Amino acid sequence: MEVKPGYKQTDVGVIPEEWEVKSLGSVLSKGRLGGNYANQDAAAELPLMKMGNLARGYFDLSKVQFITPGVTPEPAHRLVYGDVLFNTRNTLDLVGKVAIWRDELPVAYYNSNLMRLEFDPEQVCSNEYANYSLNTEGAVSRLRGLATGTTSVAAIYTRDLMKLQVLVPPKPEQGAIADALSDVDGLLGGLDRLIAKKRDLKQAAMQQLLTGQTRLPGFHDEWVPLNMADNSNLKARIGWQGLTTAEYLKTGDYFLVTGTDFSVGRIAWSSCCFVAAERYTQDRNIQLQSKDILLTKDGTIGKVAYVDHLPGPATLNSGVFVIRPKGEAYEPHFFYYILTSRIFEEFLNKLAAGSTISHLYQKDFVTFSFLVPPTIPEQTAIAEVLTEMDAELAALEQRREKTRALKQAMMQELLTGRTRLV
Repeated sequence: MEVKPGYKQTDVGVIPEEWEVKSLGSVLSKGRLGGNYANQDAAAELPLMKMGNLARGYFDLSKVQFITPGVTPEPAHRLVYGDVLFNTRNTLDLVGKVAIWRDELPVAYYNSNLMRLEFDPEQVCSNEYANYSLNTEGAVSRLRGLATGTTSVAAIYTRDLMKLQVLVPPKPEQGAIADALSDVDGLLGGLDRLIAKKRDLKQAAMQQLLTGQTRLPGFHDEWVPLNMADNSNLKARIGWQGLTTAEYLKTGDYFLVTGTDFSVGRIAWSSCCFVAAERYTQDRNIQLQSKDILLTKDGTIGKVAYVDHLPGPATLNSGVFVIRPKGEAYEPHFFYYILTSRIFEEFLNKLAAGSTISHLYQKDFVTFSFLVPPTIPEQTAIAEVLTEMDAELAALEQRREKTRALKQAMMQELLTGRTRLV
């Protein structure tokens, strides 16, 4: 294959002539594993970063565990801003993740499945550059090639990791690449903070509007009690109508919605399976309609979605309730917001009463009563305010996803030398 001027062919592909291919071990000054500390889910003084906290390039703190009180970790295992961590053990697909610590928490330590990578400053300009470089498609692919073990339990041993081939541009170019990508990260960080702020504002608005603490202009009537069981029809696919795995089709005309196909109120139609026509028509009560409310009753219970549109005929599997008002007992979109609010969360907590709920039954909702506006127009007005806030959040999240895609494209161009910075 002909190589264009200014580039050369190497074991890892075509790269600029000034760039080098080196082993990771030759550009590291040290690699330090974390500590094997007893830990717990309950919140405590010292958070512990584990393999599940590493994403590709950043830390995921959606679930954090803590060092057991009374255990004293080594000072060397405390994370410092800019530390680059490598995941030595995980599933075959996830082992080898690399992330940079940006003081997401005031204090944190890391465990023995993670290795802190310390780079030779004479060869690598910064930890930021190293983090970007080790998260390119090529680096991730080469890391996976080093993994040994089974699909569920795999490892990359230090002796193999040190042989990993990495691209090493001249240090000034490394710095320019890191600066360009850091600018995009700054934009992403700003979007993350704005989205978090908007979510907090929405939660506050829901608490005020759905409890009557704040009234919209023009509405003054006293709110009235509403019982979910008395005023709703709950339907689900049950008994002999249950679907087998073989009936979940990859293509078709009739969508099958499951609890894994929706989150934060929206159905991901593109991820849905399909069913045969005869299964769709078997139970007309669970053929979805516009304005239906969906609620997971098995597995991860309590997830809610609102059917604002239908891309085609759709039905449900046995793990989801479809909820419809009896007559005009309430406005469906308003009721959807009730089920996503603290009102319903507190009801589920009382229902659990210290135990873990794995199923919801129709009889469980007999005691679910709360106050609502007495008129459909006021319920509709509240739903419209919250819908506008949801639309603003969705637009910001879409912008964030586009920015992430831009960053990935930039990484692929800049960190392979395909595009050079002047």
